[in-house]
Amino acid sequence: MKKSDPNSKLIAENRRARFDFAIEDDIEAGIMLLGSEVKSLRQGGSNIAESYASVEDGELWLINGYVAPYLQAKTWGHEERRRRKLLVNRKELSRLWNATKREGMTLVPLRMYFNDRGVVKVKIGIAKGKKLADKRETSAKRDWQRQQARLLKQG
Repeated sequence: MKKSDPNSKLIAENRRARFDFAIEDDIEAGIMLLGSEVKSLRQGGSNIAESYASVEDGELWLINGYVAPYLQAKTWGHEERRRRKLLVNRKELSRLWNATKREGMTLVPLRMYFNDRGVVKVKIGIAKGKKLADKRETSAKRDWQRQQARLLKQG
């Protein structure tokens, strides 16, 4: 049995992404951060719910991701919602570019976390937007699962 590593820790999760999008594939990317941003993330101040990723000029960017200000870094702090560069290899980048430009997919950040080495990673989902009927179906399926569990529990 594998023990959980004290370094690996979930920072932020986009729980709404699985409801709003049909995620077809996901990819792990590194992220370029400033020192004050890493310290802030260690304290748990982050939100990726309204953010998205985009391929621009041969680079992958995380746009509108929120990292809370680090109060001890008064002079050399960081912008909370600045664009942050995501790090992937060239092959993955071309695959993401094809998915967004040719197939009309969306790049949605699913989770931000520290991996077992203590490095910040972002899991990005290659997704297609759901229509309202699909969302209703997902919601109905979830309700039915809850009801089944309740019935089984009662006996």
